[in-house]
Amino acid sequence: MTAQRHQIAAVMGCHFVAAFAALGMPPFFALILDQSLHSDLEFLAGWLYVVPILFIAISSPWWGRMADRYGKKPLLLRAQLGLAASFLLAGFASDVRVFVAALVLQGLLGGTFAASNAYLATLASGQALARSLNWMQWSARAALVVAPIGLGAVMVEVESPIVLYRYLALLPLLAAVMLWRLPAGAAQVARPVAEKSHVDRPEATPWQVYWLQFALVFSTVVTFPYFVSLAQAPGMAASPAVAGMLFGLPHLVYLGLSLPVSRWLETRSRVTSFKLAGLLLMASLLGQAWAPTLLSLAVWRLLMGVGMTMAMVSLNGLIAGVVRHDGAGRTFGWLESSSKWGAVLAGFTAGLAVHFFDPTLPFFIGAASLLIACGYLAAAAVARPRFGNP
Repeated sequence: MTAQRHQIAAVMGCHFVAAFAALGMPPFFALILDQSLHSDLEFLAGWLYVVPILFIAISSPWWGRMADRYGKKPLLLRAQLGLAASFLLAGFASDVRVFVAALVLQGLLGGTFAASNAYLATLASGQALARSLNWMQWSARAALVVAPIGLGAVMVEVESPIVLYRYLALLPLLAAVMLWRLPAGAAQVARPVAEKSHVDRPEATPWQVYWLQFALVFSTVVTFPYFVSLAQAPGMAASPAVAGMLFGLPHLVYLGLSLPVSRWLETRSRVTSFKLAGLLLMASLLGQAWAPTLLSLAVWRLLMGVGMTMAMVSLNGLIAGVVRHDGAGRTFGWLESSSKWGAVLAGFTAGLAVHFFDPTLPFFIGAASLLIACGYLAAAAVARPRFGNP
């Protein structure tokens, strides 16, 4: 068991260093366009952010099938090396076209999150897998909070910010070396009788889980692009630093609450807890749209963090219930794809909503999507569908 925990910890650590690079640079795309690529097309920064996400959404199911066919570890190594190659190309890009090509390669050849989760499914199952998925989310959220701060501090010390990609390429290379020493994965993961819980009895079908993942990502990400604009609107007038702190507040709540919440939900229905989390999230989004002061906005952001944490932990429990060793790559490939499609659609929806209305509309759209998801779960519970793999 100790060896297994060390292996799981190694996978999470490797994912963190890869996510640090992948998530830390996009906030500085506008700076890269201006100072490194000498482009005055500021609108490209938003488009460039979507490029790797879009191609991850397209490629993830295919890579997942390859993982089931050729092994989870080789495909995880492939993802880390692909990330390193795309970073190197980005680091030496001399114009926008080459930089876009590097981001396309990052999406096509990366996908370390799905590949890491598929490999974890060869090391753990049931409740142990659910806990591992929660920790994987923790590492991703930690990278999302830490990376922009760390890279922002380094950014002021370099003449051209794009050269940081050359050094960041070393992180996935280091991760690949560490992963090379890990075993190929167990042929079959045994489930101890003592660990049987809700995740051992699937509460949803794989396709239901994919759509819930899509709905959760869409409902939260649709509020991201213009949150700072909302916080700086008349009546709020938050400084950039305060707006940034409020933006990261839900992610900090997840870092603090994910472990105790996952323990609390271990013996509870994940469908029920997801519905409760969806209602909390919905209330928090509506509260933010109507918040009259910065203090009230901060309170609603805290509630958003609680709801987001409960929803993600519940979803990971549902995921663990549908994952099978021989099809883990396919399952996590489709999960990654549904997540990225949700993010892509959310970005475009937010842009259109703000263009035709104002920064509050994305919050109402997110709340409406959660209402639909919770309503679907309630209807499915009444109908009692037969569960099984698609």
